[in-house]
Amino acid sequence: METKEYIIKTLETLVNIPSPSGFTKEVMEFVEREANKYHYSCEYIKRGGLIITVPGESNDCLGLSAHVDTLGAMVRSIGGDGIIRFTCVGGYTMNSIEGEYCKIHTREGKVYTGTILSKSPSVHSYDDARTLERKDRNMEIRIDEKVENKEDVLNLGINNGDYISFDARFEYTKSGFIKSRHLDDKASVAVLLGLLKDLSEQNVTPKRTLKILISNLEEIGMGASYIPSEISEFIAVDMGAIGDDLAGNEYSVSICALDSSGPYDYELTTKLMNLAKDKQIPYVVDIFPHYGSDASAAMRGGNNIRAALIGQGIHASHGMERTHETALIATLDLLKVYVG
Repeated sequence: METKEYIIKTLETLVNIPSPSGFTKEVMEFVEREANKYHYSCEYIKRGGLIITVPGESNDCLGLSAHVDTLGAMVRSIGGDGIIRFTCVGGYTMNSIEGEYCKIHTREGKVYTGTILSKSPSVHSYDDARTLERKDRNMEIRIDEKVENKEDVLNLGINNGDYISFDARFEYTKSGFIKSRHLDDKASVAVLLGLLKDLSEQNVTPKRTLKILISNLEEIGMGASYIPSEISEFIAVDMGAIGDDLAGNEYSVSICALDSSGPYDYELTTKLMNLAKDKQIPYVVDIFPHYGSDASAAMRGGNNIRAALIGQGIHASHGMERTHETALIATLDLLKVYVG
């Protein structure tokens, strides 16, 4: 299978495995199986993140990361009418999930489907259907079960604290676009698995040992705050945000010079820019004022590293996202020339 096809098929699988922050065991096991398939060893850290090791020509260690956790929600309460109220896991607008299908995952392993709606979901019935402020207190989940009261919902095994995931609605168009929720950051996870595929099948030993961190708490700010001490240089692979006066687009790899945590390492970022330019890889340099990454979490965690951030451009981040296959391949190509 060609690497582009593998990345896109793997991405479709990834986005369809529910994994809001902290609820990532199933998707981590999938990533582990893929890494093992290419004969790379894996280990888990105590809070559930995964570290994949690729032996290199030297013991000098380069860290790469992507996060597999996504936006989601959690059951906050169950109303007397059997309606589920929820609280957010991660940062997004209520408008971006209104009308979406979702799943409720009980602690006993049961899964129920539902729809996310406002408390005034119909213009035929509610005076404030258009004007009601979209905030979590004004939103609810209509569960697809015959329930009339709170007791009916509890009898299904649903309780406060159960996770809620949003359906991805993945689509790969003939024109090369990938439309889906959760491209942030499962697109980057698929790209890193594509990198492992190429290194293994082409029998390439990177110049430095690679430690690839798949984090599971990035959407709630923790990300890769813990990394192995032998890592001296760290590149987070995440989405390139698009919008307002940002430079990014859906056909390039974005190289971030600064995000909300401050500037990334000057020399490392410049090296990535020069490599992309020299190898004619489509790229942009950008600033993300409302953004944090695994790399910024690693720096806040006090790790002694040089850090950078790259990733495929993604439109409508934290909403119904979209990117193009050329951006995925540009991100892969930049990683391949950097790791050698």
